[in-house]
Amino acid sequence: MAVNDTKLAAVADAENPAVLCGDVDHSESSFDLAGRANWLRAAVLGANDGLVSTASLMLGVSAVKPDARAMVVSGFAGLLAGPCSMAIGEYVSVCSQRDVEIAQLDLDGKRGGDEEKALPSPAQAAAASASALAFSVGALVPLLAAGFIVGYNLRVAVVAVVATLALAAFGCVGAVLGRAPVARSCARVVVGGLAAMAVTFGFMRLFRASGV
Repeated sequence: MAVNDTKLAAVADAENPAVLCGDVDHSESSFDLAGRANWLRAAVLGANDGLVSTASLMLGVSAVKPDARAMVVSGFAGLLAGPCSMAIGEYVSVCSQRDVEIAQLDLDGKRGGDEEKALPSPAQAAAASASALAFSVGALVPLLAAGFIVGYNLRVAVVAVVATLALAAFGCVGAVLGRAPVARSCARVVVGGLAAMAVTFGFMRLFRASGV
């Protein structure tokens, strides 16, 4: 009876090879999505952070001092400071991770072996930080938008509109690459960015109103 069951199972597998192939493809697809999520998260986070923080910084400065030069200089300062901060953060994070893993190797008596050589390099991690590179790309958007406009009201409006459109584009790209709902992803990114810009502009406007 067991032999017959085995034969029936073999025949069923032979008649339905697509079922087995489908299982393998599904697992490979899941693995690809999981691997893609790491660099996708770093790139989207960096670009979104660069765009929102730089645009908010520029709008905040313009709320106090309606000078084109001050607004552009503040954006350029954000463009330089952001990637440096993210790269240093990546370096410190990898250093901490490396210290913990080396301490574990000491406890296991494996210090100096292949395991230690395989540990990540903090300097390489900082130099290859996807978040820092993406931050620069995102920060350039509001900076270029404001660099060629003289009028104060038009300059503020253009920075806000261009930043909103770029946020929607970043959210759409992230949703498509990550196979997530596009509308929900775009709405989340746009609403968060607008909130950050509005809060910064509103609070800094109070300083101008109070004469500080």
